[in-house]
Amino acid sequence: MAHTLLDIAKLNGSDAVVGLIEEVVTSAPEVNVLPARTIRGTSYKTVSRTGYPAVGFRQANGAATAGQSTFVNRLVECFVLSALCTVDKAVAQAYEDGVAAWQAMEATGVARQVLIEIGQQIWYGTNTTFGGNSNGFPGFLQTYDSTNMVVDAGGTTDNVSTSVWLVSAGNQDVQLLLGNNTTLQLSDWREETPSNVPSYVADLTGWVGLQVVNPNSVCRIKKVTTDSGKTLSDSLIAQAIAKFPVGKQPTHIFMNRRSRMQLHTARTVTLFGGPGPSKPAGSVEVIAPMPTEAFGIPIIVTDNIVSTETLAS
Repeated sequence: MAHTLLDIAKLNGSDAVVGLIEEVVTSAPEVNVLPARTIRGTSYKTVSRTGYPAVGFRQANGAATAGQSTFVNRLVECFVLSALCTVDKAVAQAYEDGVAAWQAMEATGVARQVLIEIGQQIWYGTNTTFGGNSNGFPGFLQTYDSTNMVVDAGGTTDNVSTSVWLVSAGNQDVQLLLGNNTTLQLSDWREETPSNVPSYVADLTGWVGLQVVNPNSVCRIKKVTTDSGKTLSDSLIAQAIAKFPVGKQPTHIFMNRRSRMQLHTARTVTLFGGPGPSKPAGSVEVIAPMPTEAFGIPIIVTDNIVSTETLAS
């Protein structure tokens, strides 16, 4: 069974880090469900097959077809993610539950933002317009196959677009990486005077990356807007699933709350009455349950996918 970032923290991290991640991991659902693993350094190379050797039938005593596989090397890297927890000594000492409680409260807030940052980076990577960070790892927006693994919902209104991502997670597909054989690290609190304010300070630091070495692991439904007929539907999801080759299916479908609401609306139908004993006298709206899956694939809702994407992105 694949481990998540929280699982690895429980195996390798300190109690303080485990407690922080447990408390805030719901802020970034993608971090909570995507598998993660540690690597010895901060980068590694993968070898991916891009073509199989030629084969074919031949006549008895005829020549065999010669051929060989083709491969491509890909570099997967981790990048430094760092946050500084700073607590005014006077404020912490005045807190009725004590200094340690105030420090823990501040560390929880910083950890929550760290996981949100990782979540945003997964989708938007180095694109800073939608929440990514140019100093971080490339996200799906930079690494997915925009030619073969995409479904266009056809939205026409700019800056109100969003994406739905179908992801195949696993060791040979998509997973988060944690460099230097460790997870996020919270340093001991120390006394410093930043900006001439006596403070307690601690660092929350880690090396984080995203592995997307198989181009058939990620499919994007783009240009999902609020335009009539351009909202999310099961039909669009089915088209995206069809992009995955036989033998590889998505393990998760990621979307934001607006997309889930649109899917719910699409699944809600109205039965119109008419003559006949089996029909209602008037129209009856059958409200669908809130979507939790599509075609047996779990739906993961996250606020880290925005609804302000441009049509050109």
